[in-house]
Amino acid sequence: MTIYLPKFLSLKQGLLSNGEIPGRCPQRRVIAAFELLGFVMVREREHIVMKRENEDGTETPLVMPNHSKIKSSTLRAICTQVGVSREEFLNAYN
Repeated sequence: MTIYLPKFLSLKQGLLSNGEIPGRCPQRRVIAAFELLGFVMVREREHIVMKRENEDGTETPLVMPNHSKIKSSTLRAICTQVGVSREEFLNAYN
């Protein structure tokens, strides 16, 4: 059985070619992407807590669930809360 996807939904390196975050992302890869964006791990228990020190001396906290796969809707909400654009996250994720 062959499944045909429209061109804008074709899969490429785990990301959708239309710039969308994939449905479920591996936790370790998500953590690595946020580390590339300047976040450091603070704690890992039921939730993963990370933080980034900003140039003006403030800190940006990041909290995500400690699941093996992180949903795309959760990642979009996290990116919005910490002020990271979708493009910035996808560049770091690749």
